[in-house]
Amino acid sequence: MKTYRTFANAFYGVAALVLALTAPAIHAQSFAIDWYKVSGGGGTSTGATYQVTGTIGQADAGGAMTGGSYSLTGGFWSLISVVQTPGMPPLTITHFGSSVVVSWPSTGSYTLQQNTEAATTNWGTSGYTVTTAGGISSATFTPGPGRLFFRLKQ
Repeated sequence: MKTYRTFANAFYGVAALVLALTAPAIHAQSFAIDWYKVSGGGGTSTGATYQVTGTIGQADAGGAMTGGSYSLTGGFWSLISVVQTPGMPPLTITHFGSSVVVSWPSTGSYTLQQNTEAATTNWGTSGYTVTTAGGISSATFTPGPGRLFFRLKQ
């Protein structure tokens, strides 16, 4: 009986050693921003399991920093947003190359308005050209620094 226990202990010990030596290696991913400036303000940007808090890049920021399947573009901190007006079609903002596209369903006659402040009554008609194709109206422009809000008016 004692021989059996000794054999069993040796067998389990060898089995554990073989498993430890043959188990696949698990490597953590290494991410880094080699040159950066993190300043106050900004906010939090999250996606999947990654999160960045702060403002990355300033006036001295250059082109996009890329690595693998990730890309980060710095520059002036700006905000382009929409104000959804009750009863109006929903506005959508998309990024296309170095341009921004504000679009909405063409379900009526609407005027695209813009302002640098969201909470104001001083809205003006947007100077960007509005085109319509495939039931969608849109305005495409290259954004500058600062804030810019859009809304629709009937």
